[in-house]
Amino acid sequence: MLKISASNLNALFDRIAEKQTLYIPVDREPNVSEYKKYESGMTMSKALNTVRSAKDFFFPQTENLAEFKMSGKTIEVKDIRKENEDFVVFGVRACDARSFGILDKVFLSEPVDSFYKNRRDHGTIVTMACTRPAETCFCTTFGIDPTVPGGDVSVFFDGENYFFLDNTPKGEAFVASVSDLLENGDASKLAEVQENARNIMKKLPLAGLSTDSFGGERLMEHFNSDKWAELSESCFGCGTCTFVCPTCQCYDIRDFDTGNGIKRFRCWDSCMYSDFTKMAHGNSRNSQLERFRQRFMHKLVYFPANNDGEFGCVGCGRCLSKCPISMNIVKVMKALEDK
Repeated sequence: MLKISASNLNALFDRIAEKQTLYIPVDREPNVSEYKKYESGMTMSKALNTVRSAKDFFFPQTENLAEFKMSGKTIEVKDIRKENEDFVVFGVRACDARSFGILDKVFLSEPVDSFYKNRRDHGTIVTMACTRPAETCFCTTFGIDPTVPGGDVSVFFDGENYFFLDNTPKGEAFVASVSDLLENGDASKLAEVQENARNIMKKLPLAGLSTDSFGGERLMEHFNSDKWAELSESCFGCGTCTFVCPTCQCYDIRDFDTGNGIKRFRCWDSCMYSDFTKMAHGNSRNSQLERFRQRFMHKLVYFPANNDGEFGCVGCGRCLSKCPISMNIVKVMKALEDK
């Protein structure tokens, strides 16, 4: 396994940035990090997770889809897409890496979303194994091992060195492009580091959370549960949970008159909003209870029913830490699970 010492990490970043655009997690304030385009001298954050997930790189919060020019009865449609430059996202955790597979099932199914596919084709995901999971983590509930994060390249830190393991042809190309900065290393300490992280996961408050009570076969039972009223009673419908979630994929498309044509934009939307999926006759889900139920039924029942049992959650814990009234998917699962 190839390695680089922690003291030389910025030399590695400088080399990557010479050839491709590089994004790394950077501290915005203590323990609050976000992805930034790398500039020489930047320090990678030690925070467990970024505030918003890495899905922004493939499914951005706002994007321009097309432009229209009108002259009399003639309409000119401009395809404003450009081939994306190759880029690297470094430091993605296992939960976010798994979320890309969930998004792929949505955006790469027929008809393929060419905007999303273009970014996926050009992006290289370099993951970072977790060493100290947080109390809000529950990725193992969904079969994720945070010490084996996947991606195109997996990176493991033993306290002194970063070790690299390529997982895909794209990952092989990445490692080859920086191989002169890497050296063969003894990865014997990694097994101990991984075991320590797994032991931490076993002791976390959510270690016993299970998906056994959920899935497509429980649709009507959960849909008709009398527990939704109490669960949704305090929900503000603010949408915070959907905006920090790495797997939420709802969006809206709107046209704007610029005075010199029309621009069509896609932007994130939330099933928690009262005008979500609003149609000419009104809204199909008029109460907060219905909207609240929709969000969690989708992740725990509808999505696995249509995707071979895979759930629409990766246990990253962002919704646990960001919800202003501390209502989240864990509380819903515990309320609805078989006792």
